[in-house]
Amino acid sequence: MSLSGGKVVFIGAGNMAEALVKGIVSRGAVLPSRVIVTDVRGERLEHFARVFGVTPMEDNAAAAAEAGVLILAVKPQSMAEVLPGLRPALGRKALVVSIAAGKTTSWIEGHLGPGARLVRAMPNTPALVGAGATAICGGRTATAEDLGVAEALFATVGAVVRVDEETMDAVTAVSGSGPAYVFFLMEAMLESAARLGMEPSVARQLVVATVEGAARLMAGTETSPTVLRERVTSKGGTTAAAFEVLRKGRVFDAFVEAILAAQARSRELSASG
Repeated sequence: MSLSGGKVVFIGAGNMAEALVKGIVSRGAVLPSRVIVTDVRGERLEHFARVFGVTPMEDNAAAAAEAGVLILAVKPQSMAEVLPGLRPALGRKALVVSIAAGKTTSWIEGHLGPGARLVRAMPNTPALVGAGATAICGGRTATAEDLGVAEALFATVGAVVRVDEETMDAVTAVSGSGPAYVFFLMEAMLESAARLGMEPSVARQLVVATVEGAARLMAGTETSPTVLRERVTSKGGTTAAAFEVLRKGRVFDAFVEAILAAQARSRELSASG
């Protein structure tokens, strides 16, 4: 699905907006001249213009009036302040894509008015290096074509899946917060390496390569992670000794409980608007 049908406008110039602008421009999905970015921070607008050749604007309403696709990339707590200013300027032909965590399609539609075509997305931070995981869902009036446009947008920065909105809180807990869980594991691996006397630069290289390699190994097969783990764990060996400690500490159960807690918090935030 092409993104060349109109100007792509980003309201907000944060890290995720930068990842998406980099993706769509570097992959040729949209010409830089067709991209507008707004923000209250002049230095961020200068950065986007200098690095990507896109058009910087300070006026959200003026930018929205030119949008074929408008991406809401402001912080969730700023949405209630930003949306009323967009409502009168936003054309009915424009597709709105929100990446604001915890803001439901019905809540956003309520602020934009009846008939707003909306797709909600939950990307994660590896999108910054083109390796993100994004889930999308449509609002009440979003069409199949709208979902295709959103899918094409986020495909420039990684994998994309379509889900029902009821699943978005689970997505937030699993993949939205997911990079933090992996970084936590890497923290533990690096701390262990330090205690074992390993040089920090060597430890970092080994840990990064190990995590990346494990992910690529699983991606290249239909084999379950349980089986892949068992293949590394010889009876009476070093890995078995490590997992005996993890079993006694209920680490697996704690991780599951942690992710369920993240989902519960996401539901609370969504309910509070």
